[in-house]
Amino acid sequence: MNNVVRLRAYVDPASLPTLVLVDMQQERVVSSRVLAIPDAIDAIANCRAALAHARTAGFPVAFVRWVSGSPFSSATSRSAWIEGFEPKRMDMVFDRNRPSCYASSAFAEVMRNNTGDLVLAGFAGEAACLATALDAFHRGHEFTFLADASMSHALDEIPAREVHRTVTKIIGSYGDVVKTRTWIAASSYGRSRGKRNESEHGRTAR
Repeated sequence: MNNVVRLRAYVDPASLPTLVLVDMQQERVVSSRVLAIPDAIDAIANCRAALAHARTAGFPVAFVRWVSGSPFSSATSRSAWIEGFEPKRMDMVFDRNRPSCYASSAFAEVMRNNTGDLVLAGFAGEAACLATALDAFHRGHEFTFLADASMSHALDEIPAREVHRTVTKIIGSYGDVVKTRTWIAASSYGRSRGKRNESEHGRTAR
C-alpha cells in the first residue's frame, strides 16, 4: 500500500480534494440482500471518519449512487442512505447506471473541472471503486483510494478480504492508496474551515 499522500492539494487553496462516497445505501448493510457486504462495519466507520473530516475541513463531498438497472433503484428502504450518510445541502449527489462514477455525465464534468484530488471511498471495491479508479486514471485525474473505507464482495471461492487486498493492489498501480487516518492526518494541515450546517439537505445531479 502506498502511504505517500500528495500534499500540494492541501497547501494550494485552489486545489481542494473532493471526497467521493460510492453507494452508501442500505442495500450494503442488510444481510439478506445480494449486494450486502458482511465485513463492511469497519469500512463504514472509516467512511464516517472521512466524511466528518471532509465537512470539518470544508472539502467538497460527492455522493454517487447506482440507481438505474440495479437493486438500489427499488422504491424501498434498501435504496435509502445508510444512517449518517444523508447528503447535506452543500454536498453533491450524482446518479449513474453503470459501475463507474464517471457513468454520470454530471460527475464526469465536475471532475474534469476539478483541480484537486478525487478521494474515493465506499462500495464495492471490486466493482464501482475499481471502475472509477481506472476511469479517473485514463482521464488524467489524480485520485486517492481510502482502502480501509471500502470493502469488496467475495468472488466464487475467493474470500472477500482476499479480493479486496488484490483490488487495492491493482488500484495502487493507477493512483495513491492510503488508509483513512493517513489521509485525514495529511489533509488536516492548515485546512480547517469550520463545520458545515448539518441541517442542510443535498442536491441531486443526473
